[in-house]
Amino acid sequence: MTLLKRIAPQLVALALLVALVTVFYPGFLKIGVSGDRLVGPMVDVLKRGAPVALLAVGMTLVIATRGIDLSVGTTMAICGAVAAWAVAGGWGLVPALLLALAAGALAGLWNGLLVAVVGIQPFVATLILMTMGRGIAQLITEGRILTFTDAGFAFFGSGSLLGLPVPAWLWLACGLGMAALMRRSALGLLVESIGINRRASALAGVNATVLLIAVYVVSGLCAALAGIVVTADIRGADANNAGLWLELDAILAVVIGGNSLLGGRFSIIASLLGALIIQTIDTGILLAGFPSEYNLVIKAGLVLVILVLQSPRIAGEWRLWRDSHRASREAALHRGAAK
Repeated sequence: MTLLKRIAPQLVALALLVALVTVFYPGFLKIGVSGDRLVGPMVDVLKRGAPVALLAVGMTLVIATRGIDLSVGTTMAICGAVAAWAVAGGWGLVPALLLALAAGALAGLWNGLLVAVVGIQPFVATLILMTMGRGIAQLITEGRILTFTDAGFAFFGSGSLLGLPVPAWLWLACGLGMAALMRRSALGLLVESIGINRRASALAGVNATVLLIAVYVVSGLCAALAGIVVTADIRGADANNAGLWLELDAILAVVIGGNSLLGGRFSIIASLLGALIIQTIDTGILLAGFPSEYNLVIKAGLVLVILVLQSPRIAGEWRLWRDSHRASREAALHRGAAK
């Protein structure tokens, strides 16, 4: 299956969604230039979709192993708090970034050990960190919004590079880089083999334990990047709200991308398109001026329609109808030629 064929449903869904939003907000596709950066709703989608897109990269790998990571939102809060604490404390930009990434890797290592070594179900193992993570973040920030004034750190959330927001470059680089690593090496097949049958892959010589731990560490690092972006954007660490419920959007992005929650075959590019679809829905509803109390209902309805249209059963019915229609047409042509 070629990449284009694999992501065709997501591309079509995104195009139709953009067309629908444009009906309600005609200026949705307009892009202008302000200073050294591009501006416009579509550019805002690329920027605001960065946290979910980054989380979706790690979540895709976790789900491919038949797991789940419910702790990515709280990991964002922890890593953002660590970064803001380090910057505000005068540690400097590079140490702050390294500490935040180390905190994300440590969170992923914790989850990976519970799942791969202790044998706790991924849902429960990551729920533990999800429950206690915000408490850890609040301890770091001492229960307040920890602000900073470092322009270098703020650049990762509100800066621009070659006209595009830095957060957009971050998720594009992370997603495309991870996709290339998985498909240009044997890692992708090894991850899929664990999701299909962990025991059989272990018997075949795959070190499933180490690979599982590594997958959760990657998820933690992606959450750390998302936490850095969110914290840098508002120039402060909000332990109560940073990453709140974003783990659900990340899972939804993976599912919209056509990846099965039962593990196995996966596509990071499709998950990134899923994240763009979710952010386009959020931005479109906001720009269209729908009452805020209807936003979640409209979003849920649009996501449901997209998932139904992408479902294997609907796709199978469409293929059957198409093939039967084609066969009927060819038969009619043959009958006409015979006469």
